[in-house]
Amino acid sequence: MEHELRPALRRCTGLDPAVFAEQYWSRRPLLTRARHAGHPGDGAARSSFTDLLDLAAVDELLGRRGLRTPFLRIAKDGAVVDAKRYTTSGGAGAEIADQVSSEAVLRLFADGATVVLQGLHRLWPPLIEFADQLAADLGHPTQVNAYITPPSSRGFSPHYDVHDVFVLQVAGQKHWTIHEPVLRDPLRTQAWNDRAAEVAAAAEREPVIDAVLQPGDALYLPRGYLHSAEALGEISAHLTVGVHSVTRWAAAESALDLVRTLAAEDPRLRGSLPLGVDLADPDSIRGDLTAVIAGLQEWLGRIDPTEVADRVRAGTWAQVRPEPMAPLAQSAAAAALGPDTVLRLRRRLRCTLRDGGEDRITLVAGRRSHSFPADVRPALTALLDVGELKVGDLPGLEPADRTTLARRLVTEGVATVPDAGPA
Repeated sequence: MEHELRPALRRCTGLDPAVFAEQYWSRRPLLTRARHAGHPGDGAARSSFTDLLDLAAVDELLGRRGLRTPFLRIAKDGAVVDAKRYTTSGGAGAEIADQVSSEAVLRLFADGATVVLQGLHRLWPPLIEFADQLAADLGHPTQVNAYITPPSSRGFSPHYDVHDVFVLQVAGQKHWTIHEPVLRDPLRTQAWNDRAAEVAAAAEREPVIDAVLQPGDALYLPRGYLHSAEALGEISAHLTVGVHSVTRWAAAESALDLVRTLAAEDPRLRGSLPLGVDLADPDSIRGDLTAVIAGLQEWLGRIDPTEVADRVRAGTWAQVRPEPMAPLAQSAAAAALGPDTVLRLRRRLRCTLRDGGEDRITLVAGRRSHSFPADVRPALTALLDVGELKVGDLPGLEPADRTTLARRLVTEGVATVPDAGPA
């Protein structure tokens, strides 16, 4: 049901997920005003995204949390400020010199610099939950940064990102200008600064969106769309949720990696080039190169798409963080399991069962794989199907074996005991 509702995606777009997928996803920008957004709950906090982050939380992170680079960047006049200007030692017992100095941040911010908090999907509890839910809603990994800009200041010059973004305005007003891409669907290796002249020229043309975002407004930008933003008459803060889209190029890379692995077993491709080869004369080795290309094409034709999909799956699942766990509480719960203990599959942990050979099965869970005896298949299948079972209800096993399986699932981080306490 949660997958069908896609609550985080609805909150970012104010649209039915099917409409967003058909009309906007990876196609064109979407500006959603707060009064139209489908935000859950009532009250100003929900409508302005301040339940996710507010200015007081920014001060908390900068002043009290022992923040270190690269979880903070600072920019001024379109350029990144050297980290040495705002980092220092944390004092006795915390001498590492890359810790954020709140005093230095204050001076830079007062002088018009933009503060960028990075990786908040790993630091700030409300955003950990929100980013994880949005990743589940989209099927693509996410990250969260926050941009805090002084009044009447611009943080970065016009540029594009190599991932899709959702911009969520938290506080103040920010004027956004969006232009058509100079390169559609750029890959991660195709950064905007490699096309700086084209970007600068395109930013002089008529924008596709020219709007001031108010608290609670949201903006979706497919990768490649040029954008810049300027704070107006007060401190402005917005969240940028980056979506690391799984692309066809990722499948192409996986296919080529597979070819490289398989083709290495081909003796025709492992042979040496002729003695005295002149690499400056391509014609002298044209026959060898033609044979190599033909061999690679032959191997490419043998690839099973299922194997390519499995490699893409492994790379993607490794980037998606499942529900956080409480190690101490779960360890104690695992030691005290009984038949009435509820076992719950860890939320947002993507799992699948595979044959493991020689009376074994493999449980692929996120970035890790776990080997089990084949006789636990009915129990694992049942847990994966319903998501939550009492230990005593795991089918196909003797009581002692149920407990053994449940304990391993908990200690391996595949399942949790909900009653053991929150993460």
